[in-house]
Amino acid sequence: MISTRTFRMPTTVFGRGSSENAGAELKALGAHKVFIVTDKVLWEMGALNNITAGLIAVKLEFQVFNNLPTEPTVDFVEEGINLLKNSSCDIILAVGGGTPIDTAKAISVMARNGGKIEDCMGANKVPGPGLPLVAVPATAGTGSEVTIFTIITNTKTNVKMLIASPYLMPSLAIIDPLLTLSMPKGLTAATGLDALTHSIEAYVSKKAQPMTDTMALSAMKLLVTNLPLAWEDGKNLEARENTMLGAYQAGLAFGNASVALVHGMSRPIGACFHVAHGLSNAVLLGEVMEFSLPGNPKRYAEIAAAIGENVAGLDDMAAAKKGALAVKKLIKHLQIPRLCDLNINKAKFNELIPAMIDAAIASGSPDNNPKIATKEEMAGIYRQCY
Repeated sequence: MISTRTFRMPTTVFGRGSSENAGAELKALGAHKVFIVTDKVLWEMGALNNITAGLIAVKLEFQVFNNLPTEPTVDFVEEGINLLKNSSCDIILAVGGGTPIDTAKAISVMARNGGKIEDCMGANKVPGPGLPLVAVPATAGTGSEVTIFTIITNTKTNVKMLIASPYLMPSLAIIDPLLTLSMPKGLTAATGLDALTHSIEAYVSKKAQPMTDTMALSAMKLLVTNLPLAWEDGKNLEARENTMLGAYQAGLAFGNASVALVHGMSRPIGACFHVAHGLSNAVLLGEVMEFSLPGNPKRYAEIAAAIGENVAGLDDMAAAKKGALAVKKLIKHLQIPRLCDLNINKAKFNELIPAMIDAAIASGSPDNNPKIATKEEMAGIYRQCY
């Protein structure tokens, strides 16, 4: 008996300069007034100038909401909802990294459905469709522009709430590599390794399927080849474009196959210590990958081959180890710090390990891992990564 699989994705426009045509795309979706969700840095540096010029060219009014923190939180979702309701906007345009896009997703569904985003934590708890949402990523990493997920931090409980619903899928994703040219090296590394984590976890996830396998393997190859080039020379447009293509494919892969242990363990780090999501994934990836190899050596051997390692004549476990070592070398090359280098107090970190483990398990992501980690093993991984 063949099991049925669902593969979801939004309509996508990909290419250099594609964001400049956002106005026409929004107009085609029936927009009259646009609610722009972005961050202050992008807005003040003029990264959206061509986008807003395109809106003006097709006579679309807009309201800007750029009062966002580093990570999306319940408070800022509520602030955005209130501003949206008073603005007469009928479509949302999210421009930026994971924070603007995840925040915009939450605003979209809660503005139309009412209630509180906290009540939607988990899977399929969003009551109904939200306002149409167009997502324009300005980083090559989160994949949020093509997924049914949003992650919102509840600042009262210090929990990063994973919310999953088909209603969170953007109507349209516009992916323009030109928007990533100004990304600093640290952000390029962290977001790119976030995307690599997406592709690796999607490939080894217990929910993997043929379509996600295809996307994941292609994403890995693109990212391992091009991310170092984009990191070394931020103006290398070909490397930027291929890194963004890899991040997009990785988003489609994990959006349909889910993620695993890295993501489960990284979210509590972000919630407790305000470490950006991509960076916390990057810190954990190498150690979690090594831990997980025995759970599915064949899959990890295939990952090694996909990222260019010579595995001829090796058995699956030897090849898998070679792939994990290559990923750890890449993380080191991209100068990803350890947690102890991020001004995280060691005593506080150790004190919160049990709570972080509970939050990781509660997310459900570790259940998708090829090797299930005990609480003791997760504690050991946290300490190694510190």
